[in-house]
Amino acid sequence: MAKRTLAEIDADIASVKAELENVHGTETEVYARIVGYYRAVRNWNKGKRDEFNIRKTFEVKDSSLSEKEPEPAVKVVAQAAAKVASSQTSLFDEEKSLSNGETFRYEFFMRQTCPNCPPVKKYMENVSLDGEKIDIDTDSGIKKAASRGVFAVPTVIFYDADGNESGRAHNVEELDAVLNPVAVAV
Repeated sequence: MAKRTLAEIDADIASVKAELENVHGTETEVYARIVGYYRAVRNWNKGKRDEFNIRKTFEVKDSSLSEKEPEPAVKVVAQAAAKVASSQTSLFDEEKSLSNGETFRYEFFMRQTCPNCPPVKKYMENVSLDGEKIDIDTDSGIKKAASRGVFAVPTVIFYDADGNESGRAHNVEELDAVLNPVAVAV
Protein backbone atom coordinates (compact mmCIF):
# COMPACT_ATOMS: atom_id res chain seq x y z
CA MET A 1 0.00 0.00 0.00
CA ALA A 2 1.35 3.39 -0.95
CA LYS A 3 1.90 6.00 1.70
CA ARG A 4 -0.59 8.85 1.69
CA THR A 5 0.30 12.42 2.32
CA LEU A 6 -1.33 14.55 4.98
CA ALA A 7 -3.02 16.64 2.26
CA GLU A 8 -4.61 13.51 0.71
CA ILE A 9 -5.96 12.40 4.10
CA ASP A 10 -7.40 15.89 4.76
CA ALA A 11 -9.01 15.85 1.30
CA ASP A 12 -10.62 12.44 2.02
CA ILE A 13 -11.94 13.68 5.38
CA ALA A 14 -13.39 16.79 3.75
CA SER A 15 -15.15 14.71 1.06
CA VAL A 16 -16.65 12.34 3.69
CA LYS A 17 -17.90 15.33 5.71
CA ALA A 18 -19.52 16.77 2.57
CA GLU A 19 -21.26 13.43 1.88
CA LEU A 20 -22.55 13.24 5.49
CA GLU A 21 -24.15 16.68 5.17
CA ASN A 22 -26.31 15.37 2.32
CA VAL A 23 -27.51 12.24 4.17
CA HIS A 24 -31.26 12.38 4.81
CA GLY A 25 -33.02 9.56 6.59
CA THR A 26 -36.68 8.68 6.63
CA GLU A 27 -39.13 9.25 9.45
CA THR A 28 -39.37 6.36 11.90
CA GLU A 29 -42.84 4.98 12.47
CA VAL A 30 -43.46 4.32 16.19
CA TYR A 31 -46.24 1.94 17.20
CA ALA A 32 -47.57 1.66 20.74
CA ARG A 33 -50.57 0.17 22.49
CA ILE A 34 -53.61 2.41 22.73
CA VAL A 35 -57.02 1.36 24.05
CA GLY A 36 -56.44 -2.35 23.46
CA TYR A 37 -54.56 -2.39 20.14
CA TYR A 38 -51.37 -1.12 18.51
CA ARG A 39 -51.44 1.96 16.29
CA ALA A 40 -48.92 4.45 14.91
CA VAL A 41 -48.33 7.19 17.49
CA ARG A 42 -48.44 9.91 14.81
CA ASN A 43 -52.13 9.02 14.21
CA TRP A 44 -53.10 9.44 17.88
CA ASN A 45 -55.04 12.46 19.06
CA LYS A 46 -53.18 15.19 20.97
CA GLY A 47 -54.26 13.98 24.41
CA LYS A 48 -53.09 10.41 23.82
CA ARG A 49 -49.77 11.64 22.35
CA ASP A 50 -49.18 13.77 25.46
CA GLU A 51 -50.01 10.75 27.62
CA PHE A 52 -47.53 8.66 25.58
CA ASN A 53 -44.81 11.25 26.17
CA ILE A 54 -45.13 10.97 29.97
CA ARG A 55 -45.28 7.15 30.11
CA LYS A 56 -42.60 5.51 32.19
CA THR A 57 -40.94 2.30 31.13
CA PHE A 58 -39.62 -0.34 33.47
CA GLU A 59 -36.08 -1.63 33.17
CA VAL A 60 -35.43 -4.97 34.82
CA LYS A 61 -31.67 -5.17 34.20
CA ASP A 62 -30.79 -4.28 37.82
CA SER A 63 -33.56 -6.23 39.51
CA SER A 64 -33.33 -9.60 41.18
CA LEU A 65 -35.67 -11.07 38.53
CA SER A 66 -33.37 -10.36 35.59
CA GLU A 67 -31.91 -13.88 35.85
CA LYS A 68 -35.20 -15.76 36.20
CA GLU A 69 -38.66 -15.69 34.69
CA PRO A 70 -41.24 -14.06 37.02
CA GLU A 71 -44.01 -16.30 38.29
CA PRO A 72 -47.52 -15.45 37.11
CA ALA A 73 -49.44 -13.40 39.67
CA VAL A 74 -52.26 -15.92 39.84
CA LYS A 75 -49.79 -18.68 40.78
CA VAL A 76 -48.19 -16.53 43.52
CA VAL A 77 -51.61 -15.58 44.88
CA ALA A 78 -52.76 -19.20 44.78
CA GLN A 79 -49.62 -20.32 46.65
CA ALA A 80 -50.14 -17.65 49.31
CA ALA A 81 -53.82 -18.57 49.63
CA ALA A 82 -52.94 -22.25 49.98
CA LYS A 83 -50.34 -21.43 52.65
CA VAL A 84 -52.83 -19.38 54.64
CA ALA A 85 -55.70 -21.84 54.07
CA SER A 86 -53.55 -24.69 55.40
CA SER A 87 -53.32 -22.88 58.72
CA GLN A 88 -57.19 -22.73 58.76
CA THR A 89 -57.19 -19.02 59.64
CA SER A 90 -57.21 -15.61 58.02
CA LEU A 91 -53.99 -13.81 57.17
CA PHE A 92 -54.51 -11.41 60.01
CA ASP A 93 -56.48 -11.31 63.24
CA GLU A 94 -56.52 -8.91 66.19
CA GLU A 95 -52.76 -9.29 66.71
CA LYS A 96 -51.91 -9.10 62.99
CA SER A 97 -50.40 -12.56 63.02
CA LEU A 98 -51.08 -16.13 61.98
CA SER A 99 -51.42 -18.91 64.49
CA ASN A 100 -47.69 -19.66 64.07
CA GLY A 101 -46.77 -16.11 65.16
CA GLU A 102 -45.64 -14.67 61.82
CA THR A 103 -46.19 -10.91 61.50
CA PHE A 104 -47.02 -9.52 58.07
CA ARG A 105 -46.45 -6.20 56.32
CA TYR A 106 -47.05 -4.99 52.77
CA GLU A 107 -45.78 -2.67 50.04
CA PHE A 108 -48.38 -1.06 47.79
CA PHE A 109 -46.99 0.10 44.43
CA MET A 110 -49.21 2.72 42.78
CA ARG A 111 -49.38 5.83 40.58
CA GLN A 112 -51.42 8.99 41.06
CA THR A 113 -52.85 8.66 37.53
CA CYS A 114 -53.57 4.91 37.70
CA PRO A 115 -57.27 4.18 36.99
CA ASN A 116 -57.15 0.81 38.80
CA CYS A 117 -55.36 2.01 41.95
CA PRO A 118 -58.22 3.75 43.88
CA PRO A 119 -60.20 0.55 44.65
CA VAL A 120 -57.03 -1.22 45.84
CA LYS A 121 -56.02 1.86 47.87
CA LYS A 122 -59.46 2.00 49.51
CA TYR A 123 -59.32 -1.74 50.28
CA MET A 124 -55.83 -1.47 51.80
CA GLU A 125 -56.92 1.44 54.05
CA ASN A 126 -59.21 -1.04 55.84
CA VAL A 127 -56.48 -3.66 56.33
CA SER A 128 -54.92 -3.67 59.78
CA LEU A 129 -51.36 -4.45 58.62
CA ASP A 130 -48.29 -2.28 58.62
CA GLY A 131 -47.57 -1.14 55.12
CA GLU A 132 -46.09 1.40 52.80
CA LYS A 133 -47.50 3.15 49.72
CA ILE A 134 -44.87 3.56 47.01
CA ASP A 135 -45.50 5.98 44.15
CA ILE A 136 -43.62 4.68 41.09
CA ASP A 137 -43.66 8.13 39.50
CA THR A 138 -40.79 9.04 41.83
CA ASP A 139 -37.19 7.99 41.14
CA SER A 140 -36.95 6.00 44.37
CA GLY A 141 -40.33 4.37 43.70
CA ILE A 142 -39.44 3.21 40.19
CA LYS A 143 -36.12 1.81 41.46
CA LYS A 144 -37.86 -0.07 44.26
CA ALA A 145 -40.48 -1.41 41.82
CA ALA A 146 -37.76 -2.65 39.46
CA SER A 147 -35.87 -4.31 42.31
CA ARG A 148 -39.06 -6.12 43.42
CA GLY A 149 -40.02 -7.22 39.90
CA VAL A 150 -43.14 -5.05 39.80
CA PHE A 151 -44.22 -4.66 36.17
CA ALA A 152 -47.67 -3.10 36.62
CA VAL A 153 -49.66 -1.04 39.08
CA PRO A 154 -51.47 -1.54 41.31
CA THR A 155 -49.36 -4.26 42.93
CA VAL A 156 -49.44 -5.17 46.61
CA ILE A 157 -46.63 -7.41 47.90
CA PHE A 158 -47.05 -9.14 51.25
CA TYR A 159 -44.06 -10.11 53.41
CA ASP A 160 -43.73 -12.48 56.35
CA ALA A 161 -41.82 -11.71 59.57
CA ASP A 162 -38.52 -12.75 57.96
CA GLY A 163 -39.02 -10.31 55.07
CA ASN A 164 -39.78 -13.06 52.55
CA GLU A 165 -42.47 -12.41 49.97
CA SER A 166 -45.58 -14.39 50.87
CA GLY A 167 -47.96 -13.16 48.15
CA ARG A 168 -48.90 -10.57 45.53
CA ALA A 169 -52.17 -9.03 44.50
CA HIS A 170 -53.10 -6.67 41.68
CA ASN A 171 -56.79 -6.03 42.32
CA VAL A 172 -59.44 -6.31 45.03
CA GLU A 173 -60.37 -9.88 44.10
CA GLU A 174 -56.77 -11.06 44.46
CA LEU A 175 -56.45 -9.15 47.76
CA ASP A 176 -59.52 -11.01 49.02
CA ALA A 177 -57.96 -14.32 47.95
CA VAL A 178 -54.76 -13.55 49.87
CA LEU A 179 -56.23 -11.89 52.96
CA ASN A 180 -59.49 -13.84 53.39
CA PRO A 181 -59.00 -17.32 51.96
CA VAL A 182 -61.73 -19.89 52.18
CA ALA A 183 -60.72 -22.86 54.29
CA VAL A 184 -60.45 -25.87 52.03
CA ALA A 185 -60.66 -29.40 53.37
CA VAL A 186 -57.63 -31.34 52.10
